[in-house]
Amino acid sequence: MILKRLQDLLMPLCCAFCGTRSNSIEPHICSGCLLDLPWRDELCSADVAPLSVIAAPLEYAFPVDAALKALKFRRRLDYVPGLADLLCRVAGQLPADIDALLPMPLHWRRQAMRGFNQAHELARPLQQRTALPLLHKIKRVRSTPFQSGLDAAARSRNLRNAFVAVEPITAQHILIVDDVITTGESCRQLGNVVLKAGAKKVSALAVART
Repeated sequence: MILKRLQDLLMPLCCAFCGTRSNSIEPHICSGCLLDLPWRDELCSADVAPLSVIAAPLEYAFPVDAALKALKFRRRLDYVPGLADLLCRVAGQLPADIDALLPMPLHWRRQAMRGFNQAHELARPLQQRTALPLLHKIKRVRSTPFQSGLDAAARSRNLRNAFVAVEPITAQHILIVDDVITTGESCRQLGNVVLKAGAKKVSALAVART
């Protein structure tokens, strides 16, 4: 009991993926798990208009997929610090002219049921690391069905007119922050609204991409 209390005092955190007690050098993900994560060969791409850059450090594969599902559907907010650390690790490789962060909006009904917006939770540590402002000027006004299981055409129909700007945007290059990017349709639809609201460029960053 005394040993456990001493461990809790000296190493109060655990690795998000394996549960190993962490230290101040690797507080949220241990070095072993970092090496074993499904890192993508290419961080950035530009394959979805109108996005300038789409960035995701990891493939949507085990254990990242399990962690993201647990976060969203089982309210495992203890995964947020580790997953956000992964975003912060690659933030320096993004375009230098990015001047604001925009968490992927959730419809108010889904956010009320879930109790949080996972994109906003992931964006907050990134905001603290970069000192970029968090925007809340885009709302999701349609409660759309889940995108998972839909093909590209169905995803596009599902998200049509789902987002609206409630205020003009003065930032020039917006970075959309999300948990996972599949076809990029959500980011594409949101990006179009952001550009119409006044931004000049829009990019996207997620923990993982399929």
